Amino acid sequence: MDSIIETQRQAHEEIERYEIALYSLLSRNQPTHEVRLQTEHKAAQVLSRISSRVASLKTQYDDEDARKAEIDALTAPTQPGDLSEFYARLVKIQDHYNKYPDVAAAAFELELAALLEQGNQDGIDEELEEEDPVSLIFSGEEAYGKYVDLYANHTAYNNLKNVTKRLPYLQYLDVLLATQNGALHDELPKQMRNSKEYEDYIRNLHDYLLSFLKRTQPLIDIDSKHREDETEFQKRWEAGEFDADWEDQSSKRVPSGEAEGIWCSACQKSYSKQTVYDAHLTSKKHVKAVAKQAASSEPPQNPNGVHAFPATFLNGESLWRSRLRNAALFTNLSASLIAMLAPTINETKSNVERRFSLTAREREQELLEQSKPPVAPTNNGDGAGEEEEEEERIYNPLKLPLGWDGKPIPYWLYKLHGLGVEYRCEICSDHVYMGRKNFDRHFQESRHAFGMRALGLPNTKHFHEITRIEDALSLAEKLKREGRHEIFEQETMEELEDDEGNVYNKKTYEDLKKQGLI
Repeated sequence: MDSIIETQRQAHEEIERYEIALYSLLSRNQPTHEVRLQTEHKAAQVLSRISSRVASLKTQYDDEDARKAEIDALTAPTQPGDLSEFYARLVKIQDHYNKYPDVAAAAFELELAALLEQGNQDGIDEELEEEDPVSLIFSGEEAYGKYVDLYANHTAYNNLKNVTKRLPYLQYLDVLLATQNGALHDELPKQMRNSKEYEDYIRNLHDYLLSFLKRTQPLIDIDSKHREDETEFQKRWEAGEFDADWEDQSSKRVPSGEAEGIWCSACQKSYSKQTVYDAHLTSKKHVKAVAKQAASSEPPQNPNGVHAFPATFLNGESLWRSRLRNAALFTNLSASLIAMLAPTINETKSNVERRFSLTAREREQELLEQSKPPVAPTNNGDGAGEEEEEEERIYNPLKLPLGWDGKPIPYWLYKLHGLGVEYRCEICSDHVYMGRKNFDRHFQESRHAFGMRALGLPNTKHFHEITRIEDALSLAEKLKREGRHEIFEQETMEELEDDEGNVYNKKTYEDLKKQGLI
């Protein structure tokens, strides 16, 4: 349909219905992180559709000539019985549907229904797992946007040329978090930050952080803030505020200057060392270049033996200066993004520390639990919700632990198991365990195993009931001494008998056997 009035009316209607759908999406209950992120991505899609229709409406309203021509065609006086305009528009409509015969009559309603769909709520086919498009944009390490996956950037950081110390992953996260109190990667020397490798590393880090923010916070206008930070950096760069932090006078290149070296006029190449220059004189490439130069009538370039390095300029600025600006720009932008992602990076650090203390079986169990889809809450009405709230209000003045049915256990059972007795474990960072059973069980759990591993001790039965760090270390030393004594006793106390019935201790028996006397 070519009617601009109808197109505008339809756009206004769609915008209004999109706004209602957006309110419906944001007003839903969001019990889990996954549901919240899915809702935000759907809301971002609705906002994108609204903005595109608003832009289209603005363009149509600015075209006043087309609107005036449409209004004149509708209001022009016609003779009675003249239906030529009506039939002309009818022919256009018929041609449109003849050209597109499979177009859906209620395509917009289907689009809205797909946006507002909440998954399989009827429970018709519970075994069928629906594909979640939001989960496909995150890696397994990111855990649906809960944590950042900086392992690739950590490897690139450790592979930087001339890096002084290769950091483990946890310390690398600490280096990024230290940006809140200072500049990003100020621990690296200026010469390293001016290199091409650092520029590639910081660019990849910036791209990942920006992508992660857009995926985890789709309703926030990240691009606008990013452009503001870039504009602010450009002003400060032109004012020279970053010169002291980035320009290294010892490694700064002079655009039109000359550098000392041994110049080979035949090969048109400079050599920094005499040994390298002497070695290349016997190469085939040099011999051919000398023969070609002898046959040529052109004089050799740079006869003084000093090679003048040409400077390449880009928009009035050298390539070196441009690369320096790019490194400083991405470092500044990455620091701003890290400040926004500081809580997520802290959560990532805690998760990495927790996973270090897990056994292989516990990690597999955790992966199985994460693969299960979250249980969608069921809404049975306000009356049912009030009844559930009343059931949850359980009278428990003694703060007794809850049993398998969600109700407090009897007081006699509480006293029988000694759940009121506190057991403190210094190895578990002074964690308090209530009851003897929980205390005995915790020696084989991940928290105590991680504490023993931090002390450099094995979590064996010898250290059962040991809760103080000093006692654990002294027991380990004692076990080492007893282990040496047991080896000595095993050699002297174990007795063996030969074929004639003579009894010897193990050491004497082995010595006689080696000599061939037995």
